Amino acid sequence: MGQEPGAARATVAAENMPTDPKDPERIRAEIEATRQELGDTVEALAAKADVKAHARERIDRTKAALPSPPIVIGAVAVVVVGFVAWRLIRR
Repeated sequence: MGQEPGAARATVAAENMPTDPKDPERIRAEIEATRQELGDTVEALAAKADVKAHARERIDRTKAALPSPPIVIGAVAVVVVGFVAWRLIRR
C-alpha cells in the first residue's frame, strides 16, 4: 500500500541527524519522530473505534443504494393497478 504517514517524517528526520547515537540532537529527533508515529497511530485507532461515525457511513451507503421515492411510488402504483385489473377480470 505504501508507507505509513509518520514513516516519511521519521526517515527525513533520521537522514538529517548526526551520526553519533548518543548525540542529544539525534535523541531529540528520534523522540519527535516517535511522537509523530504515535500520534498517527492514535488517530488511526480512534477512527477505527468511532462506532457512531461507522454507523452514519453505513446509513448513508444504505440510503444511497435505495431507489428514489418516485420510482417506489410508481412501482407500487403499477402493482395496485395490476391487482385491481386482475380482480376485475376474475369476476
